[in-house]
Amino acid sequence: MSPLLLIGITIFGGFVGGEVAKRVRLPKVTGYILAGVFLNPGVLGIIPVDFPRHTDVVTNIALSFITFSVGGTLLFSRVRKLGKGILAITILEAETAFVVVTLGIAAVSPFLLRGDGTGWLTTYIPVALLMGCLASPTDPSATLAVVHEYRARGQVTSTILGVTAFDDVTGIINFSLAVALAQILIQHDTFGLASAVLAPARAIFGAILLGAAFGFAFYLLVRVLPRETEGALIVAVLAMLTLCFGAATYLGVDELLATMTMGVVVVNYNPLSSKIFKVLERYTEELVFVLFFTLSGMNLDLSVLVHNLALVCLFVVFRSAGKLLGATAGAALAHSPSKVRKYVAGGLVPQGGIVVGLALLMKQNPALTDVADVVISVIIGATVIHELVGPIVSRAAIRAAGEIPAGHTG
Repeated sequence: MSPLLLIGITIFGGFVGGEVAKRVRLPKVTGYILAGVFLNPGVLGIIPVDFPRHTDVVTNIALSFITFSVGGTLLFSRVRKLGKGILAITILEAETAFVVVTLGIAAVSPFLLRGDGTGWLTTYIPVALLMGCLASPTDPSATLAVVHEYRARGQVTSTILGVTAFDDVTGIINFSLAVALAQILIQHDTFGLASAVLAPARAIFGAILLGAAFGFAFYLLVRVLPRETEGALIVAVLAMLTLCFGAATYLGVDELLATMTMGVVVVNYNPLSSKIFKVLERYTEELVFVLFFTLSGMNLDLSVLVHNLALVCLFVVFRSAGKLLGATAGAALAHSPSKVRKYVAGGLVPQGGIVVGLALLMKQNPALTDVADVVISVIIGATVIHELVGPIVSRAAIRAAGEIPAGHTG
């Protein structure tokens, strides 16, 4: 089947799914994901099995746009008003989710991961650590899609977007440390400074420096454009984002953090920032969301939901509990407004994107071969639940906070 025909089916299927979801009063992003699940090669058989495996370029471009837009929400003047609350909520919700999932999975693993060669040091604790670190990040793209669809504005919305933007940093740190510790336990290695501290520091600070450099390079590019037409701005953004993402991959730093940092620099220092983000929201955002979430549904191996259903469900429960406890405690510690304390946790349920990418990175580490498949299957299975339920919960939380304008309450 022609690749263009397959892409057309993907876009049209996602578009129809989003419109159907809207008519039954569900967020469009939920419809996109369900459309991807129905188009999954293992369901209807319309899409060839190898097609979703060759869509990395499209997915990465979509992710770069999404993370750039998330960075664009971090206007310094706005963040200063909520900065203390965002920092406290981010640290506590991310680390509490890490701890709760790690302890919970460690407790149930001996009953659910029985087999030859399994043991506390070789299987149960490493699996618990790896799943725990992947509980920290929140998927900003799903929440951003809901916020933009319903044009939500307010303290809860700003706090949620700020926390989800900073989530990736804590997630990357937790991931790097968990992988290093899991490798030590499995191989009985010594705890090395380079693997435990220097590598994650390089990934994080390297990405921030790279993103900042591209952000200021974009500022210079905009200044020399003969006319700041909407078409020219879209082309310029696409060029700089793909260059930034590609350079991050080449240099071995975090791509999503780099493109997000570029968005932060643009929104705070580029004189055309308001026009840039409005143009993206008006002309490219819905296409990006349709492609990303529909392809995500098509890439899922649905059999993992059945094979590891118990661990998948427990991971979701443990992570949700950790997010709720941590976000509530962080908001209370920072003396955030009462509605932020009550509703911010609801916007932290979605999970996908970077989490799936981090899980797949484990497969490339020879030391984690024996546990990687279990972790990957659980994370992908949980992603199905989080990405279907998460947008609905996010919308409910934002609406309960009274931050969805009249006329957008469907």
